[in-house]
Order: sequence, then C-alpha cells, then structure tokens
Amino acid sequence: MIKTLRTVFTQKTHEGTTERLLQLSFSYFGLYVITGFLAKYFAKVLGMGGTTYTVYNTIGGMMICNLVVILWGWYKFKSAGHMQVMGMNVPREFLYIIPSGICTAVIIPTTTLMYVLPISIMVAMIIMRASVIIISRFVDAIQIKQGILHKTVYWEENVAVVFALMAVGIKFTFVKPGDFDFIHNVAAMTILTCYLTAYSIRIYIFNYYKNTRKPDAVYDTKGFFAVEQITSTLAILTAGTILFFSVDLATAASGSFPFQFKNALVNTPKLWKHGIMAGVPFGFAAFFSVFLFMFKGRTATFAGLVNRLTSLIAGTIATLLVWWLIAGQNPPKNADWFGLAAIFIAIYFMGMAEKKRAKELAKAHEIEPEKESEIAGTDEDGAAVAKAAAKEQN
Repeated sequence: MIKTLRTVFTQKTHEGTTERLLQLSFSYFGLYVITGFLAKYFAKVLGMGGTTYTVYNTIGGMMICNLVVILWGWYKFKSAGHMQVMGMNVPREFLYIIPSGICTAVIIPTTTLMYVLPISIMVAMIIMRASVIIISRFVDAIQIKQGILHKTVYWEENVAVVFALMAVGIKFTFVKPGDFDFIHNVAAMTILTCYLTAYSIRIYIFNYYKNTRKPDAVYDTKGFFAVEQITSTLAILTAGTILFFSVDLATAASGSFPFQFKNALVNTPKLWKHGIMAGVPFGFAAFFSVFLFMFKGRTATFAGLVNRLTSLIAGTIATLLVWWLIAGQNPPKNADWFGLAAIFIAIYFMGMAEKKRAKELAKAHEIEPEKESEIAGTDEDGAAVAKAAAKEQN
C-alpha cells in the first residue's frame, strides 16, 4: 500500500493502471470537497445561494472547462476513422459524442430543477446518486448481451453495488410522509424522466466508446471530453438564451426556476464575480468525473461506483468542514456515519475487484503496470505478468 501511494503522489502513471485510477479519484475527491464547501459557504455566510449561486457557479465551471480544452488543444480529437459531412472530414465518433454532449446539457439544468421543484431535496439526492449506480450496472448487462463488452462483471463489483445502494438508501430513514408526492406532479416527473434518460444515454455512450476501441486505436478521453463539453456549452447557451427572452419577470411566478434564472442575470448580485470563481473547482471536478466514468479497462459498474462513492465521501467531509468552520451548522447525522461505513465496505470489495482486473489487463497487455505496483507484484504470478507486459511494451 505504501509503495502504491508513493507512486500515486510522486510519479507520472500509465494509462489504465490502479495508480492512475487513484490519482483521478483523489483529485476528484479534493475538488468535490471544495465545491461542496463553497456551496454551503456562499449560502450560509455570504447570502448567495439557490438558483443565483448555481447560475454563476455553472458559468464559472463551463468557462474553465472550455478554456482548458481550447487552450490545450484537446478539441483536436484523435479518431479511429472519418466520414464526409457536407464536404468536411469528420471523426465518426462524433455521431455519438455530440449526442452525449447534448445529454450533458440536459443533465446540468435538470439537476438544479430537481432541487427547486416540489420534491424533497433528500429524495432528490437519493434518486440522483442511486440512479447512476443502477444505470451503470444495467449498461454493463446490456452491452454484454450486445457483444460490446467482453469483460465479466466480478461478483465483488456486484456486492459493492449492494453496499453502495445501502449507503445511499440509509437516508430513507429520514424521509417524511409526503416526500414522494412528486410522483403525482407532471412537471416533477418530466424533469426526473429527462434526467434519468439523459444520464442513461450518456453512460451508455461512455462505455460504447470505451468498449468498441480496437487494440491499436487511440483512446482519446481528453478529446471526447472536449467535444462533449463544447457541444453541451453551445446547447446550454442556446437554451439559456431562449429561456431568458421568453420570461417576463413582471408576470412569472417568483418561486419558479425561469423567474429565478432570469432574475439572477438581470439583478446581478454583488458577489457575481466570486460566484463565477467558485465555479473553477466545480469545472475542474468535471474533468475527473468524466475520466473516472471512462476509465480504461473497467466495467461501467466499477467506474460508476468509483465516481459516486468518491463524491459521497467528499460530501461527508464537506459537511464536516462546514460544521467545523461555519458557526451554527449541524454536524453529520448518524445516518451519514452509517452510510460512510457502508461506503468503506463497498470500497473493500471494489479493491478486491480492482486487483483481479489489474492482473487481467496486464496479462492481456492492455495496460503497462507501474514498476512499484503492488497490484502486479504482490505475488510471483503478478511479478511475472508485470515483467511480461513491460517487455512487450519495450
């Protein structure tokens, strides 16, 4: 473990290794903690919360994402094949990466709407977190049946799914009568359906791209992210412009999202620049979130678990920081601690699955193990696999 962590924090790692997975997870964790804390700090201390904060935070996040992909040239997607569209040579992968970007544009506003519509915030959080875990498992099942995914979902991954859902579901102990009344609300169910549909399509596309790469094809996750991000930004700007000019503040209901959205832009808050800056860690977190979902050689089940469990732990830590640093705030509840315990049990089984997967990928020469990798060197068989893979790469 010490050798692995030394590699994680001091070395540049190879694509698809456990060490690279940990680097992405730690980065996502740190940024998610900052993002969660800032949301509470702006709302509780600075008095800028709700839709107003979300609008400017999202602007900051989108700005940083687009600046990175443009300035660093990630938009130059490395394709495995091209096609002619209106006389232009376009990567074939755009046929599904652009729809994935449109799905992202749907997910961002529907996430906000789920918090402001007549639905318990706690129930909304449970649905959003659990849905990603369940969707990821279904995507694996579908793609295995389609012959797209040729890897086995290990029993350890399935057990981890159970404990992860337990960690999320513990919150149901605090659900009050009436919290599920939103199922009779057409608007709320429409938003929820759009959210779940968009996420299902997006996770399927992530894994379609990952599982259909030929052995010699470039696996360009940065390019994928860039095209998806640019597409989602254009879609959000288009939808936001239409919404802005279609809302009349004089007649719109003050509690509605359309009113709050336009009001946040028309009646600019004093801290609007700070709100945009607070979106910087949120934007950087988006990179690591996508890279975890698309992590090379892993099933959708495993990648979805890593993504969601990392954010769940980060959420608990952010709650602790808010309690310690902001006066008058409530500490994590008992359910949070029980949920955290279930998360660590899920992580234990994920660790077991990861050891098996790393050896499997090294043996198949799909990854190049790190020199100090515990995964490849815990026993004689692992050491032999590492040497063979290194020799093959050289």
